[in-house]
Amino acid sequence: MLEVTPLGEGWILRHGPDALPAAVPGCVHTDLMAAGVIPDPFLGRNETEVAWVGRRDWTYERELDGSSAQEQTDLVFDGLDTVAEISLDGRPLGTVRNMHRSHRFDVTGLSGRLSVRFRSAYAEAETVRNRLGERPAAYAEPYQYVRKMACSFGWDWGPALVTAGIWRPVRLEHWSTARIARVRPLVTVEEGTGVVELAVDVERTRVEAPLAVRASVAGVRARAEIGGTGGTVRLRVPDPALWWPRGYGEQPLYDVELTLLHGDEELDVWRRRIGFRTVGLDRRGDAHGTGFTLVVNGERLFARGVNWIPDDVFPSRITRARYRERLEQAADAGVDLVRVWGGGLYESADFYDACDELGLLVWQDFPFACAAYPEEQPLRGEVEAEARENVVRLMPHPSLVLWNGNNENLWGFRDWGWEPQLAGDSWGEGYYLALLPRVVAELDPTRPYTAGSPWSGSWRHHPNDPAHGTHHSWEVWNREDYAGYRRSVPRFVAEFGWQAPPAYATLRRALPGEDLAPDSPGMLHHQKADDGNGKLERGLARHFTVPQGDFDRWHYLTQVNQARAVAAGIEHWRAHWPVCAGTVLWQLNDCWPVTSWAAIDGDGREKPLFHELKRLYADRLPVILRTRDGRLELAAVNQAAGDWTGTLTLRRMSVGGEVLGRRSVSLAAGARSVARVGVPNSLVPAGPGEFLVADADGLRAVHFPVPDREVAYPRPQFEVALAPEGITVTARTLVRDLLLQADRLDPSARADRGLVTLLPGEEVTIGVRGWKTPDAERARSALYCVEPTR
Repeated sequence: MLEVTPLGEGWILRHGPDALPAAVPGCVHTDLMAAGVIPDPFLGRNETEVAWVGRRDWTYERELDGSSAQEQTDLVFDGLDTVAEISLDGRPLGTVRNMHRSHRFDVTGLSGRLSVRFRSAYAEAETVRNRLGERPAAYAEPYQYVRKMACSFGWDWGPALVTAGIWRPVRLEHWSTARIARVRPLVTVEEGTGVVELAVDVERTRVEAPLAVRASVAGVRARAEIGGTGGTVRLRVPDPALWWPRGYGEQPLYDVELTLLHGDEELDVWRRRIGFRTVGLDRRGDAHGTGFTLVVNGERLFARGVNWIPDDVFPSRITRARYRERLEQAADAGVDLVRVWGGGLYESADFYDACDELGLLVWQDFPFACAAYPEEQPLRGEVEAEARENVVRLMPHPSLVLWNGNNENLWGFRDWGWEPQLAGDSWGEGYYLALLPRVVAELDPTRPYTAGSPWSGSWRHHPNDPAHGTHHSWEVWNREDYAGYRRSVPRFVAEFGWQAPPAYATLRRALPGEDLAPDSPGMLHHQKADDGNGKLERGLARHFTVPQGDFDRWHYLTQVNQARAVAAGIEHWRAHWPVCAGTVLWQLNDCWPVTSWAAIDGDGREKPLFHELKRLYADRLPVILRTRDGRLELAAVNQAAGDWTGTLTLRRMSVGGEVLGRRSVSLAAGARSVARVGVPNSLVPAGPGEFLVADADGLRAVHFPVPDREVAYPRPQFEVALAPEGITVTARTLVRDLLLQADRLDPSARADRGLVTLLPGEEVTIGVRGWKTPDAERARSALYCVEPTR
């Protein structure tokens, strides 16, 4: 039987003449921080002070004993970041140049000093660039010339902290006769029967040894002979329970076990969990263009999605518990799809395990983003090797429903001036339209592949044409008011978003001692977007009077504006199902404390946007829309499995609290559909002193006809009282977008809701956890709401 010896202990990192303790898995930055050599680069402007680390070569060492009673011993690295020479007592074992794949070396009978010498990723990238020629990109750093997490080099939300190290586990594997080299599980459902086909590759020390495999799943067993280096075993499971995305059903998972046999001797075992389901992508043309609708178990879905970036610039620090926490937050926000963005990683099994269990669909990008990527060697071979390994590695996970070739590179070629700069040089098209679809079709034909995001489906249409395929909506954030989201109905919105700063306590931790202001030195350093603060201010000025010299008010209003902007998009697009079949917010999470588009900040704290997503991504959502001819109507968005019937109450109100008109009408929206109800002209708000309220089954939509800076708000009046596990706020006037910033009470405190609008006489109880000394007056000091323009 195969034996495993973990090699996580006993490593050192060479730093000049010093030998520092090294954590494996880990990276140079975290080891240097632990040794006190560098400060935490997340704090203040320390990022610039540690930039030298990415320009250096680094060496990890430890003793290795490869002796064993078994016939062969392999040294296995699950992940090396990125370019390294591996040697044993000075004897070369091999070289590597890809963070996204594993590496295996034969060390049978060898012992001595194991050395892993990392070359600076900058030096490697610059060498490749000098040999292959310049390729355009969205950023100046040379990330497209090395197979490494692109956002290590910085992004418009992330720091430039170019890592090196043994970032995933390393071990010795001792074995005899044969071992399982690869198992490729094809899981399908055929006329109610679950079919599991396990294609097995083996590696041998003895060519002549007869081999077989024994497999089991859900009480079904099968056996097959292995000829040469491979074979296939097939199992049929009658009437399996289907795996569904959250909100559509349960997530049953089945244990699969495959054992490699030599006679009665068990040589190796492969174990995974699978789920039975079918998945497809409807890309048919129709009167509106070309669709992009995910179909799971025959059910057409409106995808309620978020984009996922690496949860830490130093991904070796992301634990199984942290993955689970972040993905549970996504599920709590109503999310049912997570897109793993192409400037990051193929994540660890812990990520996909959590998605399997939580019912979160996974859209997996291949790691290419915002650049022209050379297709010559050595990159082309590495790209194919990593794709083959990761497609097979991730295949068991039922949550994985879509492979995507790249992020924005097809769009970039057409729109960002790349084509004339390239002058015929390779730029990645051969990866996205040939190599990657070929690999997916060969290895994983059970899942759809799309060449990129955005992508219209072919060069016959513009890559980012909203009428065809996936669309990225960035003109609104970059240049317009968020009302611009309502001007079009894309078939699938794969990226859109609006910035806001992180939570107050996150800023206080990241910028210790700083006198906070939108343009204070630390705030500017933790704002990586091009003209980010300018876009924040211009977006704010369209709706509010921009506070001058009042950071707390600016902080609150920018977070309100983020939630309002995202709501404008999601409400509009959900109301146009099935023409629009999904929204994927940019972005769920952050990798450090930064002003960004995230709903959860770099310290894991939820912004108001996170809580707004709970409303926006709920099964049932009332939306007040203005039609093309200027009328108001209510769209009852019903993504639940049952009909939505009841009474809709419409009220035209003054900002002073007077009901100016009222009407109750019947509401009937079928399952997975949208129903529309016209708003009578008598209930349409007449000016800045009026607004419309729509209530149905405890859900509410409000509509103000003018921007907040033009609304004649009364000065808000409310009472605050302690309640069990929180506070109760009772409104005496209209209170618009009330927010408790619980982290101002205690850095560990969390509120269970975000922005809430109260009419006169209404009350809300806000749950608070982690608050050590509850006090009503202190709570009042942490409450913010929209106030009349001074």
